[in-house]
Amino acid sequence: MNCPFCKHASTRVLDSRDAGNSIRRRRTCDECERRFTTHERVEFRMPQVVKKDGQRVPFNRDKVHSGFDLACRKRPVTGVAIEAAVDRIIQKVQALGEREIPSREVGRFVLNELQDLDNVAYLRFASVYQETASLEDFMRLLKPLIGEER
Repeated sequence: MNCPFCKHASTRVLDSRDAGNSIRRRRTCDECERRFTTHERVEFRMPQVVKKDGQRVPFNRDKVHSGFDLACRKRPVTGVAIEAAVDRIIQKVQALGEREIPSREVGRFVLNELQDLDNVAYLRFASVYQETASLEDFMRLLKPLIGEER
């Protein structure tokens, strides 16, 4: 592991801790003696995502995360809750064991998680994901949410 500060190739691990889906390591550089933290995560082979137009792209965790960030912007949803939701989606995708997964399936996973996190974030994402174009379409999205609260 190269030091992020001085780029020296020799660093030592001071402390390792389980951080759920990763291992958190506290390190120190043998040259400049500065400390830094790394997170190690097991890398699984993720499926290709088949888009609407038939194009195949690698599954991108960051893209799922940015979808959550946009939907939850200025909402009372913590970064920890978003990370946990993204992790659950990754686990669902991996559990399928498929080489390819339709983008609509990934979108459904995101919608399910958002519905549990925040109704406004759910509506934001659903309106774009389901290409909502009219007031009737929005009302269709609202009906299950209104029914839940009554």
